[in-house]
Amino acid sequence: MKKRLKKQLMELVELLSDAHENLVQCLNEGDIESAVTCLLDCQNTAIAVGQRIDSAEGEGTTSVKALEEYCELIFQIYTQLTNGESYVVDKLYKKLRKSHFEITNRMQNDLPEVKEVVFLPYKASMWDSLETVWKKAHADPKVEAKVIPVPYYDINPDGSYGEMHYEGNEFPGDVPVISYEKYNLEANHPDEIYIHNPYDDKNLVTSIHPFFYSKNLKKYTDKLVYIPYFVLEEPDTNNKSALEGMKHFVQLPAVFNADEVIVQSENMRKAYIECMVMYAGEENREYYEKKIKGTGSPKIEKIKSMTMEDVTLPEEWKKFIYKSDGRRKKIIVYNTSLTAFLQNPEQMLKKILDVFRVFDENREEVALLWRPHPLLKATISSMMPQLREAYDKIVEYYKYNEIGIYDDTPDLDRALVMADAYYGDPSSLVTLCKAIKMPIMIQNAMVISEGGD
Repeated sequence: MKKRLKKQLMELVELLSDAHENLVQCLNEGDIESAVTCLLDCQNTAIAVGQRIDSAEGEGTTSVKALEEYCELIFQIYTQLTNGESYVVDKLYKKLRKSHFEITNRMQNDLPEVKEVVFLPYKASMWDSLETVWKKAHADPKVEAKVIPVPYYDINPDGSYGEMHYEGNEFPGDVPVISYEKYNLEANHPDEIYIHNPYDDKNLVTSIHPFFYSKNLKKYTDKLVYIPYFVLEEPDTNNKSALEGMKHFVQLPAVFNADEVIVQSENMRKAYIECMVMYAGEENREYYEKKIKGTGSPKIEKIKSMTMEDVTLPEEWKKFIYKSDGRRKKIIVYNTSLTAFLQNPEQMLKKILDVFRVFDENREEVALLWRPHPLLKATISSMMPQLREAYDKIVEYYKYNEIGIYDDTPDLDRALVMADAYYGDPSSLVTLCKAIKMPIMIQNAMVISEGGD
């Protein structure tokens, strides 16, 4: 039985104790009519609780048997009162107390208590930020874990909603996905909700459906937990300018609205607390110290646990990875980030083409796996629509000329496990690469190699 439902039913049963006190008072005052009304209310409450237990647990529970025995006792007392038979108030009260104790005891001990935990991811490529938490919950017989991907919208240049996306069919096959249209958050009121989108309406590129904003979700759960979909370079918590630079990752709606925030390390926890104190004032430090936990990122936990045995290599990738003699080439993950593109978009377009040229010239020894940020195309469309055509042509050029693997799948971890080195912009991928001790090379968009334009 769901933890919340059991609590509600236990509270209803506890009301019977107050009703018994009221019954005794009515009998002592000779108010038989009010006493009969009280008995009927007790019986209706017991029947309602029994029906809810049958619905949740099936018929035949010892709890319902105790409730049935209680209803039989109520009927006996009702018959005595309405037939004018003699009675002793104290004896009736003791019988009711004994029956009530039996109901409470059986419900407390015999009804299994299951915590309902809901995960609300939006992009399948960001599922790794919640996956290991879900797996632990899914394996726990005392937890009912549900994965409910939520829809999101592109944001048009004028700030209006654009195309709606739903990626529920892109999650791993071992994840039993539930449609957001078939689950009623308000009616179910899960014990815990986990989210990884922190923005609510503060993102200029995409927006999850407003119903799933953190400020709304907190109404439908006892505990809202936020885990960032990204990981960051570990900051120097004594460096105020470094903390200032982190604020746009930290001072976000989910951090304000969640009951608990889980970040990648104890050091990052300290940085989050300092950033929130900068905004909310020193008087709120203790609040954020309790709210923010530095117990680790599921993204890092997952990538560190993976090996090549966990990876399925797409057939169409093999022609890029293997030489004609069957030997494997070195694989370089090339990552282009949102931040780098936003800082100097036109130069980044030139840089990307130059990188393609260099790797194309060395394709016999090295395989390039280009993995642009999953929101890069949407960001260009929303914030730099004049460059969308140029970017699309670059993507098409890369694919048509078979320069390397174009990886826009949700499976980031596969790319990192396969790769021999990282090349590209500073991003959360760098932190993941460091966790698995992968060689890292950071590109400089302003440097175009000899032979480039």
